[in-house]
Amino acid sequence: MTLISVEDRGFTLGDGVFDTALALEGAVFARDRHVGRLVAAAQRIGIALEAAAVEAALDAAVTPEPAILRTTVTRGTAARGLWPASAGAPTVVVTRAPWSPALLGQPARLITASGRRNELSPTANLKTLGYLDHILASREAAAAGGDDALLLNTRGRVACTTIANVFALIAGRLVTPALSEGCLPGIMRALVIEAAPRLGLAVEERPLAPAALSGADAVFLTNSVRFLRPVTALDGIPLGEAHDTVRNLQDIIWRQATGGK
Repeated sequence: MTLISVEDRGFTLGDGVFDTALALEGAVFARDRHVGRLVAAAQRIGIALEAAAVEAALDAAVTPEPAILRTTVTRGTAARGLWPASAGAPTVVVTRAPWSPALLGQPARLITASGRRNELSPTANLKTLGYLDHILASREAAAAGGDDALLLNTRGRVACTTIANVFALIAGRLVTPALSEGCLPGIMRALVIEAAPRLGLAVEERPLAPAALSGADAVFLTNSVRFLRPVTALDGIPLGEAHDTVRNLQDIIWRQATGGK
């Protein structure tokens, strides 16, 4: 068991970032992308993190069994106060959780969260440890019988859900909110954008009004644990389900993850 100091700033202030990746067949899928994004996020908030430290921690956590790997990075221990004159070495911890293929393709029912995601925040595109807004939105979804909550930004446009990026298939085009709308630069989001042209799909990264989801041919969520997750309803209203398109995109990425199997 890893021991974390009670003076660690991740514990006292949520001062850190994290990443969630999937290990399959003894390897971390899209490992370089996950490491690169985590290091960039840490450096963005002033944590001196080396890629080699993350790679070593990930490699030590990998086994032949499929697993969800969460890498947490904090600024380390420091004297009391918001901005320390000095801090210790960063804390880097990788935890494991079991993963099953049964998680793939499970449909999601969304509710629209009452809170708003601040796309103007300097941390809007970072996976920081301060996840209370997402926790409260997730609780709100569960109370309403939903599986996840759709987060709108301060302009009332689609940003993301509590744990995923959002895509909509509209008139033969794949639309997803631009990063400037307040969403995370998801690894699975990037893989879907790269895979779409193989199916003849043009991709648009642009503002997306929540009303557009009701008229879409399909709406789906992406993250590194569930890959592509079809959305069947938003606030109790059924949504379009173009299963073939979503399934074909999922198949392309699954083959990448499993070496073509």
